[in-house]
Amino acid sequence: MSNSVSELTALSQKDIVGIFKQNLIDEADFKQSDTHVFIVLGASGDLAKKKIYPTLWWLYMDGLLPEDTYIVGFARSPLTVTDIQRNIYPYLKVREEQKGVLEDFVGRNSYVRGRYDDPESFRGLDAHIRSLVKGRKANRLFYLALPPSVYESVTRNIKEACMGHGGWNRVIVEKPFGKDLESSNKLSSHLNSLFREDQLYRIDHYLGKEMVQNLMVLRFANRIFGPVWNRDNIATVVLTFKEPFGTEGRGGYFDDFGIIRDVMQNHMMQMLCLVAMEKPSSTSSDDVRDEKVKVLKAVPPVEFSDVVLGQYVGDCRGEGEAKKGYLDDPTVPKGSVTPTFATVVMYIQNERWDGVPFVLRCGKALNERKAEVRLQFRDVAGDIFDSQCKRNELVIRVQPNEAVYTKMMTKKPGMFFSPEESELDLTYRERYKDVKLPDAYERLILDVFCGSQMHFVRSDELKEAWRIFTPLLHKIEHEKIKPLSYVYGSRGPQQADELLKRVGFRYEGTYKWVNPNKL
Repeated sequence: MSNSVSELTALSQKDIVGIFKQNLIDEADFKQSDTHVFIVLGASGDLAKKKIYPTLWWLYMDGLLPEDTYIVGFARSPLTVTDIQRNIYPYLKVREEQKGVLEDFVGRNSYVRGRYDDPESFRGLDAHIRSLVKGRKANRLFYLALPPSVYESVTRNIKEACMGHGGWNRVIVEKPFGKDLESSNKLSSHLNSLFREDQLYRIDHYLGKEMVQNLMVLRFANRIFGPVWNRDNIATVVLTFKEPFGTEGRGGYFDDFGIIRDVMQNHMMQMLCLVAMEKPSSTSSDDVRDEKVKVLKAVPPVEFSDVVLGQYVGDCRGEGEAKKGYLDDPTVPKGSVTPTFATVVMYIQNERWDGVPFVLRCGKALNERKAEVRLQFRDVAGDIFDSQCKRNELVIRVQPNEAVYTKMMTKKPGMFFSPEESELDLTYRERYKDVKLPDAYERLILDVFCGSQMHFVRSDELKEAWRIFTPLLHKIEHEKIKPLSYVYGSRGPQQADELLKRVGFRYEGTYKWVNPNKL
């Protein structure tokens, strides 16, 4: 879009949506007259109810879907469209004046009941799609909002019974994409035997977040960062993902995967790639993903000596309601050693980053909700201020309260000639007061309609990420390594902070970013 930032902030939300829509129409490979059918496989599940249907509603409400779009739910449950509407309504955020639009949206929905392993059910689904207006030649999007255990049978049945021949076919696959390198390769081989790579959209919702997408713009659209974005100037890169809640009834699911598979191998490695990759030759999907793969290929498998694992225990010390530990969750197997916290140090063995530690830390039941990228720069050479200078940092805060800020030294105001730490702060809610930031799923589902795969995971990316973590995961599980205990609501195990200090990160700054909405 050609509008400047100042012009955008002055526009109404309606104006912004209009510009965004026209930009998408110009770039997309669909015609507005085409019919599109979005098939939600697993329509009765939580993901469909809480994310997929609400996302489709928000896109429809903003006029961002192609005009002739139909939504077909498919699941084993005996549901009706009325049942689906009742189930999803609490998550739609419908204002009074939008109820007429909601009726139109519901009218575009239908439902087919069937079994995931039954070819006849999918032939019935195909017949239903063809019965829709212009359905025979419709573009088809299949969203697998399903457990991985049924991926193989569902995708085989899609290929054999439901592929349209008049338009394109695209399949959206939710993580987890396997549990280790072997299982991931098996799934990839199965999918690649059925579909072309340009038909597969492996969705990692973190790639749809505003500040994750902003990493490429910050790096490659600003001259000031290019010369310093390397091992000569950056001492440490820390990527953080913290949640202030535990598994709380979902421990049975979580225990099969653990924090490394749940967060680190996918979300955090995608952020690492965007921080570390070289400038792509263009913003085309393959050019961007080629550079991400090069980063991953330069990372050796993680060494256990560079890892700290933790598992939260209950906190009965503080005031208010006591917090239960991971093993207190009745859905968690007794005596489980599954980590709920991990700090991992890895190194990228290429010319730009050789020797720079990349620290990935993530966990549940910690002291705050936060996801960020923090680049800590090296000490200023030739210090003339008697060691009063703190290290500069560039922080990209992904959530909550999106922000970009730089910690820097400035002269202390007044009758002083001494440095103190301050900041240059771009907090989105302050700078872009009237701009709605789309949900990650909104961006990504719209990308699938438009045929853009830049923010989706390619099979070779997936293979390299699993190569890095599989030896560590097998060691943890085969040797049943017991994680360190940390208290619910703490920063995590103290040993994790010690690991950061050992690899050169300094907790020495006096400035801490404060959410301006709380001032």
